[in-house]
Amino acid sequence: MWVSCPLSWGRWAGTGPHPKPRLPSHPLPVAPRAELCPGGWGLAARLLLQPLLYSQWGQQAAANRAPPSQASPSQPWPTEPRPADLTPTSGSCRLLSLLPAHLSRVMALRAGEHSQEAANGLKEKVLTLDSMNPCVRRVEYAVRGPIVQRALELEQELRQGVKKPFTEVIRANIGDAQAMGQIPITFPRQVLALCVHPDLLNSPDFPEDAKRKAERILQACGGHSLGAYSISAGVQMIREDVARYIERRDGGIPADPNNIFLSTGASDAIVTVLKLLVTGEGRTRTGVLIPIPQYPLYSAALAEFNAVQVDYYLDEERAWSLDVAELRRALGQARDHCRPRALCVINPGNPTGQVQTRECIEDVIRFAFEERLFLLADEVYQDNVYAKGSQFHSFKKVLMEMGPPYAARQELASFHSISKGYLGECGFRGGYVEVVNMDAAVKQQMQKLRSVRLCPPTPGQVLLDVAVSPPAPSDPSFAQFQAELGLAPDMFFCLRLLEETGICVVPGSGFGQREGTYHFRMTILPPMEKLRPLLEKLSQFHAKFTREYS
Repeated sequence: MWVSCPLSWGRWAGTGPHPKPRLPSHPLPVAPRAELCPGGWGLAARLLLQPLLYSQWGQQAAANRAPPSQASPSQPWPTEPRPADLTPTSGSCRLLSLLPAHLSRVMALRAGEHSQEAANGLKEKVLTLDSMNPCVRRVEYAVRGPIVQRALELEQELRQGVKKPFTEVIRANIGDAQAMGQIPITFPRQVLALCVHPDLLNSPDFPEDAKRKAERILQACGGHSLGAYSISAGVQMIREDVARYIERRDGGIPADPNNIFLSTGASDAIVTVLKLLVTGEGRTRTGVLIPIPQYPLYSAALAEFNAVQVDYYLDEERAWSLDVAELRRALGQARDHCRPRALCVINPGNPTGQVQTRECIEDVIRFAFEERLFLLADEVYQDNVYAKGSQFHSFKKVLMEMGPPYAARQELASFHSISKGYLGECGFRGGYVEVVNMDAAVKQQMQKLRSVRLCPPTPGQVLLDVAVSPPAPSDPSFAQFQAELGLAPDMFFCLRLLEETGICVVPGSGFGQREGTYHFRMTILPPMEKLRPLLEKLSQFHAKFTREYS
């Protein structure tokens, strides 16, 4: 039963200088009813039980007040009981008689419960380390484990003036760019600010392309507000933008928005897919092959789900490469004690940083197909490829280009995130998973599982949309956006041209150019048999680049 609590009672704590509460002159309703209490349930409960707990009220103060029977209807009840009400013979029952009948019954029950607990001693808690889910006890997450806890303690000690052989704790344990001082990129934050506070759309301080993007996103949100739930798979328009991004990335291979689920970072999507895969007991328990070294999310999730972690080792002597022979070894041994159903690949590697060649990816796909393994491709570092000669190839692109039977039958889930890459917006928790060749009925179950959590955070969805559809060269924000990435627009064009065609030209910024214009410089010295195909490639690339960024 909930009892309303007048605001004038809010400061009373039973002791000290604050006035004690005055009970209303009219009886409270006998029928149970649910009412709000400005002081919360804690205050309401304390007011109900306080007479039992504070039985030593000053008798002098009580003597100065009239008993309830003498109080006029317009006066509040006295706070303190009469001295006779506190005698051992009357006890709390006489005290309870001052209150309405239904409150007396509740307080009597409470008193009886306290007495019974006192007689029995302290009760054992329902939830203890021994009685809790044993799978949760087995979960370990080294990225935020005991070393990190000790780092927090050291930071606290440094703030308290404790002398150490260092003056600060430098966080190199987790891929959180902004925690390490990376300044957020302006354009994504402008779009997010406009979506969160649409009145800013009238401000001259925001560029027009940021306003257009924010208005477009808000139009796709329920009630045109970022505060509304989206559908469980994410805002439909943003899923469509993600699909177009994947198509551009993979050279035009189609992507279906209905196969894309937005998520609370990539981790949330990975856990969802693993939930779908895990089943069985004993020797039929699901086994999942994961790379060693691995990102601890995988071992933690498999422990929580009581699945079997099947380790395959990357070859450190060969720059942490993935060897299919090692996959076969791990799979063969695992089949003695579990049922392997999935293979996880992290590309580019985390924590090892290796970038798989196209040939390696093809070998992995063939292996998964032959052994009937569901493929999970963790590709959140796809924008962080720096080694000379290395190039990112998505599993989706390679799978589709391999053709039948692989393209039509191999099941795949690939993951991406706004936490890594150039954005580094870890705290906003945005990401997605694209599923390929997933059974239609299972996809419906996945949709149901996503719906239990209502929807991914809408601010993360906004930033994901910016990540997959950044400013185009014709947009006012393009120059600043590229500059904050560390690349002038003409430098960006020339690097892409070199990476995709092998044509080497020089950015116009090295020669000087009018502000807001972009050029490149090339010679016509190559012989005609090379110059003609060079110009054809350049023309094709320019058309593609313009389509992609305009």
